[in-house]
Amino acid sequence: MLKASGASLHLVLMLLAEYSLSCTHRAEKEPGSFPHVSPVGERRNNIMRKEYDFSNGKRGAVLSSPGKTRITIMLDEDIIEFFRVRAEALGTGYQTMINTALRSTVAQASGKRKKDAEPLTVGKLREVLREELHTL
Repeated sequence: MLKASGASLHLVLMLLAEYSLSCTHRAEKEPGSFPHVSPVGERRNNIMRKEYDFSNGKRGAVLSSPGKTRITIMLDEDIIEFFRVRAEALGTGYQTMINTALRSTVAQASGKRKKDAEPLTVGKLREVLREELHTL
């Protein structure tokens, strides 16, 4: 790890600032010499407006998820924590896990338990891998 004293860090910061100023200055004199730096005259044309019209704006997500509805639901803290911990361990979203649990419960209650509705467990994954490797 690189260690720097206060004086050397100050010197590096001064050199970076000086280099940055010289690049901007040269870009203004020689158009095209630094394509990532726009001349001062061009930057002044891109000033933000003082007011924007949001009268036709809509709240919420910019892109809606098809087949999904946004709701507000009150859940116990221990339930949310359970799903958050499991979701983080599995690398998925906790809301997705809650949805999967609800879908599984609905499928069980309606007697339509689909094979795809079952949550993927480590045991099930091992079983599938053994079957696939056995055929090789």
